[in-house]
Amino acid sequence: MTIREQIEVMELGTLCDEACTSKNSGYRVKSEPKCPIRTEFQRDRDRILHSNAFRRLKHKTQVFLDPFGDHYRTRLTHTLEVAQIARTIARAFKLNEDLTEAVALGHDLGHTPFGHAGESILNEICPSGFTHYHQSVRVVDYIEKEGRGLNLTYEVKNGIVCHTNKVASTREGYIVRFADRIAFINHDIDDSIRAGIIKENDLPKSATDILGHSKSERITTLITSILNHGVQNIGMDEETEKAFAVLNDFMYDNIYRNSIAKTEEAKAKMLIERLYTYFLKHPDKLPEEYKKIMARFNVDRAVCDYIAGMTDSFAVSVYEDLFIPKGWQITNI
Repeated sequence: MTIREQIEVMELGTLCDEACTSKNSGYRVKSEPKCPIRTEFQRDRDRILHSNAFRRLKHKTQVFLDPFGDHYRTRLTHTLEVAQIARTIARAFKLNEDLTEAVALGHDLGHTPFGHAGESILNEICPSGFTHYHQSVRVVDYIEKEGRGLNLTYEVKNGIVCHTNKVASTREGYIVRFADRIAFINHDIDDSIRAGIIKENDLPKSATDILGHSKSERITTLITSILNHGVQNIGMDEETEKAFAVLNDFMYDNIYRNSIAKTEEAKAKMLIERLYTYFLKHPDKLPEEYKKIMARFNVDRAVCDYIAGMTDSFAVSVYEDLFIPKGWQITNI
């Protein structure tokens, strides 16, 4: 047997009945020869990890726009924390860790520059609307590899598109939805404390008395609640869920809508809207790969894809090049 076949047999003997095993899954739109070493979900994980969109996540906003300091989360570090939490849950449940990790690593590939501010304005101005989870699937289907896409399996793409507000078709995909929530609430608390916007003792006591008084304690409590709830009905117990909802409401009231943390969001939205309007009027200025998308879909879709793929710094650079006057340089001295 090949190494891949040995892994597939091992999965059948060790994973739980609810797991999505590699041998019996992994449908791709375009059929491909099997890899002798890696399972289908391992291949998907690797394709995502080596993609351009994944690398760009390191320069995309999580909560704080372009924060000064090396220790604030970016969209990339958020993604890695989601993958770690999701794999911990998958391992404990004896689910497929490779599928879980692939979904986690790919879940935010379609996120815009400037975080949810960018997503919000693109949703307003694009005729077809915009959500980062649908865009993540567009990235892997139509944008990566010069439009050829990554040809990922159905199970991975389903987990990606369902990670925000739907139930995925696999339990591995559904786990990522919970891991995402656990990760972003807790690391956003951590970053907000680092930024001096809140203190640990500002957090609602009714939540921290149940969940814990540190990031590590809270993550452990939340994961434990999911594991105790069982793999057949993935969720949290009522007390933990209520405490988590209180913490979530606190973060929305004090951080996600907070004027100190969000002072630059209006400017970010204006920047994206002006870029969108400009490229809509001047599609000839789009890079060649997005001109191909324009020919395949339409100009609105191509412009939306181009802007959504930008990092924060690249979006600012393009804006400055298009709209900020430059001083005249004397070259003949």
